[in-house]
Amino acid sequence: MERNPVVYILCSENRRALYIGITTNLGRRLEEHRQGLVHHTARYNIHRPIYVESYETAPDAIAREKQLKNWRREKKLILINRSNPEWRDLSGDVF
Repeated sequence: MERNPVVYILCSENRRALYIGITTNLGRRLEEHRQGLVHHTARYNIHRPIYVESYETAPDAIAREKQLKNWRREKKLILINRSNPEWRDLSGDVF
């Protein structure tokens, strides 16, 4: 089974902290975040997926991840609000 890379954004419960990552298995990666296996997200309790983009190739996904990480917070919030204005937890869409 081929898995396309995805870029994802997680947020903390209070929406103060964001985390941007990339993976080819989003379900597994979200579980790693929930289990505290990713230091930064464990430290700040960041585990709610609120934004996901799929890509055909890893280089495309990596380039997008780097682009998003370089954006100011305000621009990231605009991106999230356009696709998920309620900041709904997208976990149900993954599992």
